[in-house]
Amino acid sequence: MSTTTPSRAPHAGRRRVPPVGPRAQWALAVLLVVVASLPVVLRYLVFWPLDQWQVDVQVYRDAGVSILYGRPVYSTLTEAPQLLPFTYPPFAALVAVPLAFLPFGAVGWLWTAAQVGATAGITWYAGYRLIHRAGAWVPLAFAALVAPMLWLHPVGDGIRFGQVNAFIVLLCLLDLRDPRPRLVRRVPQGVLVGLAMAVKLTPGVFVVHFLVTRRWKEAVTAVATAAGVTLASWVVLPQASFAFWGGALQDPARLGPNAGTANQSIRAAILRLGPDGLPGTALWLVLVAAVGWFGFRLAHRRYLEGDSVGEVAVVGLLACLLSPVAWVHHYHWVVVVVFALLGADPLRERWRLWAGLGITVFFTMRLPWWGIDWLTHRDWPQWPGVALRNADVFGGLLALVLLWWVGRDRAPSSTRAISSPVVPAGNRGRDGTARRQWRVNA
Repeated sequence: MSTTTPSRAPHAGRRRVPPVGPRAQWALAVLLVVVASLPVVLRYLVFWPLDQWQVDVQVYRDAGVSILYGRPVYSTLTEAPQLLPFTYPPFAALVAVPLAFLPFGAVGWLWTAAQVGATAGITWYAGYRLIHRAGAWVPLAFAALVAPMLWLHPVGDGIRFGQVNAFIVLLCLLDLRDPRPRLVRRVPQGVLVGLAMAVKLTPGVFVVHFLVTRRWKEAVTAVATAAGVTLASWVVLPQASFAFWGGALQDPARLGPNAGTANQSIRAAILRLGPDGLPGTALWLVLVAAVGWFGFRLAHRRYLEGDSVGEVAVVGLLACLLSPVAWVHHYHWVVVVVFALLGADPLRERWRLWAGLGITVFFTMRLPWWGIDWLTHRDWPQWPGVALRNADVFGGLLALVLLWWVGRDRAPSSTRAISSPVVPAGNRGRDGTARRQWRVNA
């Protein structure tokens, strides 16, 4: 008696293969990212008024020129009509020296390209769980996720001014992401945060986070790195170091009007809304304590759960909300926030999808400037315009709440104590609980 083996369907069990190879996909992905960046790049580098063109990177470049020519770094201003001073630590001026060897026009375009590249890098490392679900389509999935990040208005403002925030966010994300990216796998954790602190003071909030999570080694490494490069800068630039640490750092007027719409910190919102004077300062301290308590507890929880992207997102938001000055472009952390909200599979967890899309749409709209436009209409009700002027502060607080909400039902299972030796010690929190690892090499 003969038997017949049932035939399989022609495509059963096969993975769908893209019609083009990985090299062609990556080339197409780069092209898509370039095309996605064109609206922002054309607006701020082609059609923007020349007297407002890349004003912050001009400040950086002029600091490098000051070092080469031996002129005072902190008393030199950029050309009229901006007349902007250098406000960063001396180490940042040393880092800016290579910019002095290039024409300013070339620096503006190269700096913009570097910001787009850094934002793409943030997307790659923050969205690695989601991107790698695309399998063979990873390059195109990556490009599709980079595009809307370039349209966030904090990212656009960073490109508008020629800012440094994209690089600060990327450094801190590379330092804390778990598993460690191949690019920095041999760099001790804390070093990149320390370098970011030496360029800009606000990443110091990550040292507080290290202390809250009892990661003493990482905290010491970050502080030692920042102190080491700062002392080295002091040896090279003693006069500039005395000028910064002895005077410029304590001068709030150097940063611009703190009550202006561009400042989207809690402190600035109180300056705009009131009360004034001592009651306003007291209210600010109370709000900072409350938001800090909630935020650092949430970041600690994300650390114990092994969600390093969520951890960085929370601490990055705290850097904006708790600082007395947080310009709109400081909210470049929203890129990390979006992917922390989306998680690995937002189509399966629809509430994550809606949270991530909601924050993306919110920060794509230039709501603080809409508030300014609204207030020019004296016959309109004033309260919507006043609220819109503080939109990024409210958006940052909303993002913190959403970061808590999307992970609220993971705590019972993900922080449960594990006594089995199967979980390596390096994958446990300080309290002995297992920390989830995402086995993705990136």
